[in-house]
Amino acid sequence: MEKEDIKLTSAEIGSLWAQYVNGTMTDTVNRYMLSIIEDDSIKTVFEDAIKTFDKQKKQIMTFIENDGFPVPIGFNESDLINKGAKRLFSDIFCLNYLYIMTLHGLIGHITSLSVSVRKDLRQFFDSCDNDGKRMYHLTTELLLEKGKFQRDPYFYPDKNPTFISSQDFTDGFFGNKRPLAATEIISLSFNLKKSIMAKTLSIAFSQVTQSKEVRKFLMKTEKTSNQQIQSLSKIMQDDYLPVPMSLETEITASQESPFSDKLILYHIGFLFQAAQVYHGTGLASAMRTDLAMNYETVILNNLTVTKGWFDIMVKNKWLEQPPLAPNRKEIAKDK
Repeated sequence: MEKEDIKLTSAEIGSLWAQYVNGTMTDTVNRYMLSIIEDDSIKTVFEDAIKTFDKQKKQIMTFIENDGFPVPIGFNESDLINKGAKRLFSDIFCLNYLYIMTLHGLIGHITSLSVSVRKDLRQFFDSCDNDGKRMYHLTTELLLEKGKFQRDPYFYPDKNPTFISSQDFTDGFFGNKRPLAATEIISLSFNLKKSIMAKTLSIAFSQVTQSKEVRKFLMKTEKTSNQQIQSLSKIMQDDYLPVPMSLETEITASQESPFSDKLILYHIGFLFQAAQVYHGTGLASAMRTDLAMNYETVILNNLTVTKGWFDIMVKNKWLEQPPLAPNRKEIAKDK
């Protein structure tokens, strides 16, 4: 890939920076999971994921360095503090984790592609998207093969297309509340799976973190995630629709931490920040008032959680600063 003379835009360097930090976080977790996985078919997929990111990481570093920006610290072997720690997750949880994080990666890659103008960057993120799609197929097929993929609810088809004929279609509190629309279930099901992952990791990490402050925060995120799961599940169950299964039983009783507290806290914050995008999408697609208000409550609760997360990360000097726009007022000051 030939180097371009055009300098990176703010959106392009921001995308590369975020891809590096978030990618090294996930890669560190993947490397730990690879060390404990016993199932050969799952192990093979993780080896593929690690090899793929290693290739992407080198190219991201080249892009950043060639434009004179410092490569972020991100996460590395120093955040995998105890390779010999007792198993914390089951093989099936590890596979579910890779599946969910692959979904994050797919959205991140296509977002980065959409804000990139330079041809070499567009080609790179296009290749990353292809890598992500391949990993999505691999993890989905393996979950299906093992009977562990949780499908969304089935619908019975109507004979003909119909139009909305009443203002009552949006009513979620009074009168005959209509059943959920298929377009609303997309976000409900997706957000439930994401909240289940956040709750499970909060529980697992709270068992092993070395910091009392971080443990207290993780207990809060576990409670917040559980409240979101309960509220979204009730909406589904009121229409006699199944909800995704929990993953708590896939956590062992280990109290030995494989990860640094920095990685643990950053990971949970990442999940809650990313969830805001998906909850916002759910809010935008909600046509029932009760569903819209539910998403608004979830979004506000997540803002409270992320504020607490930010305070702890900054206090411990764990939060890297992304590239900033020039401070013209500071530059213009008398020397």
